Amino acid sequence: MAATCTILDLGLKPYAEVLQLQETLFQKNILAKEQSKPTENTLLLCEHYPVYTLGKSGKRENILVSDEELNAEYYHVSRGGDVTFHGPGQLVVYPIFDIDTLDIGLAQFIFKLEEAVIETLRHYELKGERIENAAGIWLRKPDGADEKICAIGVRASRHVTMHGLAININTDLSYFNKIVPCGLQGKGVTSLSKELNREESIEHFKSVFIEKVTDVFDFTHTHSTVK
Repeated sequence: MAATCTILDLGLKPYAEVLQLQETLFQKNILAKEQSKPTENTLLLCEHYPVYTLGKSGKRENILVSDEELNAEYYHVSRGGDVTFHGPGQLVVYPIFDIDTLDIGLAQFIFKLEEAVIETLRHYELKGERIENAAGIWLRKPDGADEKICAIGVRASRHVTMHGLAININTDLSYFNKIVPCGLQGKGVTSLSKELNREESIEHFKSVFIEKVTDVFDFTHTHSTVK
């Protein structure tokens, strides 16, 4: 029987508010597993007000300005990866999944997340790619430059996941000038609107992504918007 998932579209929310919701759902699933009770898979979709987050193994020197000069919130968080930026026009996706219900391990979970993004970009006739030793999804340019369009960083405990991915759609890319994105020197960032040379509907992008992530993970879902 296919696994089930609840998809919650939260809209534009402060980072701390959604982090607390993630933690609540994450700990609820951990407790359920410890008590041999059913778990629940939840996929959170949102945008954030401008915020920088630094992963647990990230380096402060990859933030190139002082905290005051960031002009955005700043959090040190428990996900993998280094520093990244979240802001309006960027779709942030947080899967709080018990991957045992999907009968996969963590490496395959991350691979499938990447695949959902790659398939969504293919809908827009863009070729998203994985690059060895560089997390996320990238667009490779004719001049050999690599530009990241999607950052990925997750945390897992007892096969329960949190944190996730962020896809630049209409993101203000100037915010990335204040950091070394994901700690990778010499790598650029891009967005869907930059690549298509037009602003793109984030709502349409969500609908395509939901279709692709549902196919890739082979789950049934309910979908609701939270005001």
